[in-house]
Amino acid sequence: MITIDDFMKLNLVVATIKQVEEHPNAERLYLLTVDLGEEERTLVAGIKEYYRPEELIGKQLVMVENLEPATIRGVESRGMLLAAGEEKALGLLAVDAAVPVGTKVR
Repeated sequence: MITIDDFMKLNLVVATIKQVEEHPNAERLYLLTVDLGEEERTLVAGIKEYYRPEELIGKQLVMVENLEPATIRGVESRGMLLAAGEEKALGLLAVDAAVPVGTKVR
């Protein structure tokens, strides 16, 4: 269990995927460029077996904006998309209506 104070430390925001590239050092990973409104970031995401690049471009998704950066197979990832699923199925958490990028999820 976590407290509400712990939960409030998460900065969940809406991001729009602007670009999708193959990771140069990993077969199952994409490099995503996401727009947060005031900045763009690169995320490394293990979603390649579930989505084609053209399915991702323009999608508005929920991401953890204040996650400590991590270097994944030589590329710095500056955030994390939220998803639900198991091995055979995966669904990205998306908004169902267009909202400004960078909008805080509450």
